[in-house]
Amino acid sequence: MLTQLGKGQAGCIKQVTGGDALSLRLMEMGLVPGVEIRCLGSAPFGGPLEFELLGFRISLRRSECQRIILHEP
Repeated sequence: MLTQLGKGQAGCIKQVTGGDALSLRLMEMGLVPGVEIRCLGSAPFGGPLEFELLGFRISLRRSECQRIILHEP
C-alpha cells in the first residue's frame, strides 16, 4: 500500500481498489496504474501524507492511501 512508503521512497502504482466515487476521484488526480509516486513526507499526529507524481505534489489522507496498491519491489 501507499502508506508503506517512507520519506524519499518511490513506488509504481499497481491498482486503485474500490469502485466508488473516491476511487474514481483518485484516478482522476493521476493515481493510475503504471505511474511512479514518491513520498515527500507526512504531517504530524497521523495527518495527511505528501507525494509527488507526474510533476506535481498531492496530499492524501491515510485512508485514501490505503486504496492504492503498489508493485512489489
